Amino acid sequence: MGEFTIKMPDVGEGVAEAELVEWMVKIGDPVREDMMVAAVMTDKATVEIPTPVSGTVVWLAGEIGDTIAVKAPLIRIATDGSAAEPAGPVADEDTAPALDQPTAEELPHGQPKPAPSVAPATPPARQPSPEFDRPLAAPSVRLLARDNGIDLRLLRGSGPAGRILREDVEHYLARGPEPAPTVPGPVRNTAREEIKLTGLRRRIAEKMVVSTSRIPHITYVEEVDVTALEELRAKMNAERRSDQPKLTLLPFLMRAMVKAVVEEPDVNATFDDDAGVLTRFGAVHIGIATQTASGLAVPVVKHAEARGIWDCASEMNRLAEATRAGTATRDELTGSTITISSLGALGGIVSTPVINHPEVAIVGVNKIATRPVWDGAQFIPRKMMNLSSSFDHRIVDGWNAATFVQRLRVLMETPALIFIEG
Repeated sequence: MGEFTIKMPDVGEGVAEAELVEWMVKIGDPVREDMMVAAVMTDKATVEIPTPVSGTVVWLAGEIGDTIAVKAPLIRIATDGSAAEPAGPVADEDTAPALDQPTAEELPHGQPKPAPSVAPATPPARQPSPEFDRPLAAPSVRLLARDNGIDLRLLRGSGPAGRILREDVEHYLARGPEPAPTVPGPVRNTAREEIKLTGLRRRIAEKMVVSTSRIPHITYVEEVDVTALEELRAKMNAERRSDQPKLTLLPFLMRAMVKAVVEEPDVNATFDDDAGVLTRFGAVHIGIATQTASGLAVPVVKHAEARGIWDCASEMNRLAEATRAGTATRDELTGSTITISSLGALGGIVSTPVINHPEVAIVGVNKIATRPVWDGAQFIPRKMMNLSSSFDHRIVDGWNAATFVQRLRVLMETPALIFIEG
């Protein structure tokens, strides 16, 4: 009888531990070589861990949310000849079969394939939404759902990138469908749900505590007339080549920031408050706050000072896609010197963005709205937008914050200046 131990791999230079964010197997599950068995997270990058051997899982290191040291035992697998193994290769997530057609590899060894018309033990409370037509879930989770007649499209996954975990299915089984009220009118809702913060959501919470507890924020809001910029953007999009991305407002703002930090270098910096050292950077590495299924991440467009409008747009789009897919690397998610926070059409009128520690400034973008503006003789319609920017008041005085934002305003209101070198 043999036993193989999978240890926590070295997931990045200088990383001593990682947080366990998903088990894709449980004790007693058969596994095949190269099958993904766990997912861990460090510095907002999620890494899936495969098994190099086939066999049966006999031991797991901990629970979701636990921190495991690099090289510490993670999973033990019995590898003797009697260990149960699936009959065929494990289905890839992107080519997973329909929910009512399980394959042999998703069934315990020797169990016959169930008929597609199994009656659900827990009737669905609502119809599946197209949003959930291709849910992410491990084969063992799909099998658990199928055995209980649950359509995974009805669940919202709590794992990385919206992956449905075993706990999500068990929670749905325990809760059951919401019963319809027996009488018309409003009814009391006594539901209560406790959710342990794990993975990216826990890291976001920890970083927000550090940022707000250690950085005295000052927020400066300025109104910007982006009518000319929007006209230019529309013209450039209409004439762009097929290999060029569609421009949003952000690449223009990125180039404006590159010019503005030359005049206010303290805002393109990080501050080590323990050592009392401010580090200014010649390079402008712009973090772009990006919403993902697991929470907020900040991919970084490196060396924006060396990129043009189209290059900024291409790199921003590439990083956003990789971040939302969970494939962004640790290097792509670290190293920013100043950050942009934008919610697009949901940007509201004013916001108070939280600085991305250890940076000292963040530029918040609010929504664009057409408003009447007095030109001295009459009211005319103009496309207006607010910039809500926060600064570390230990480093950036109010005057310097205002000077920086006013420079951004001038550049965005006269977009030709953005393209002038020097």
